[in-house]
Amino acid sequence: MLARLPRRPLAFFSAALAAQLLLLAFQVRDRNHLRLIRVWTAAAFTPFESASTASIGALGRLWSDYIGLRGAERQNLELRAKVDQLELKVARLNGQAAEGARLATLLGFREAHPDWSLLAARVVAANPAPGAKVIYLDRGARDGVRRNMGVITPDGVVGKILEVYGDGAQVLLVTDRESGVGALLAPTRTEGVVEGAGGSLLSLDYVAGDEKVSSGEAVLTSGLDQVFPPDLPVGTVIESGPGSPFRHIELRPAARLDRLEDVLVILTRPKPLAQAAAPIDPPGSRPSHAKAKGQP
Repeated sequence: MLARLPRRPLAFFSAALAAQLLLLAFQVRDRNHLRLIRVWTAAAFTPFESASTASIGALGRLWSDYIGLRGAERQNLELRAKVDQLELKVARLNGQAAEGARLATLLGFREAHPDWSLLAARVVAANPAPGAKVIYLDRGARDGVRRNMGVITPDGVVGKILEVYGDGAQVLLVTDRESGVGALLAPTRTEGVVEGAGGSLLSLDYVAGDEKVSSGEAVLTSGLDQVFPPDLPVGTVIESGPGSPFRHIELRPAARLDRLEDVLVILTRPKPLAQAAAPIDPPGSRPSHAKAKGQP
């Protein structure tokens, strides 16, 4: 009990001193005529107010940034969708333009050969098997397509009809090992047979070993196979080497067989010029060739 007595006067003295300071603070003014108690209160609470204001401002900015990012993300998604739609539209227009150019080329080729009966067809499939050299067309027996008819593009020979169905046909490409085309070297008119090499190249066979053949020479159809008219592009010589008894000649196909989309089927071949120009003998008269030889 005696140990607690000295604390009471100290507490009373402290309370009295605090009361005196408060009274002085209410009475004393600074140079700006502000009461000292007001200055002390402002000094005490200003740091807390500043910190609170700064925190609220930071939270407000963070929220605004978040809302802005969400809005920007939504705009980016909308713009991405519009860009995708425009890219699809451009791709579709480019495809239509390319198709129009191909069809115009086919039409120009048909108009340049009015004596040929040509049927336009679209490539709809290809054999996926490794080494397979066949394609499928959307034209068949109902369109007049028959086996062994020639298939070409304005660039050159593609192949010949292998199988015919009602509304489709299978084409054996000229690069197949089972394929063969009567051909000749354009500069010298030396004849041979173009056969598939099994890959992407062709070979010109049965050309004499002593025949001079240079790279870059064009190889054309001869017309002797009764499938293709003469002088259609078949390929270009890329390699020529001596051999016995025949030369080794490799060709690059004239037609782009790796990007076939539209082709022409030769329904009927034009008549050879000599046959078309031969005179027709009237019934009962002697043949014209006999007259030329002076036969009675």
